[in-house]
Amino acid sequence: MNDSTRVKTYKSPRRKLVRFFEKSRDQWKTKHHQAKADVKRLTHRVRFLERSKADLQKQVTELQRALAQHPAQEQALTQALKTPQKKRSSHS
Repeated sequence: MNDSTRVKTYKSPRRKLVRFFEKSRDQWKTKHHQAKADVKRLTHRVRFLERSKADLQKQVTELQRALAQHPAQEQALTQALKTPQKKRSSHS
């Protein structure tokens, strides 16, 4: 007799076995659905975090560019303050 044709016999009554197997199946399905929902939630979270990270990296790059331009702007303003400007004459 090979294993695939052998019929397993149980000593417990069928009504108890049916309830046990149904409960076992339902618990497995619940566990599976919960795991599937967790995977989906975490996948969405990873996607959101990757987008957020990319946005923040872009913002950092823009701020670094602005910061690099700051000394040049400061120097131009300092020069403008140092050079005397012609006073406007008012004819009233």
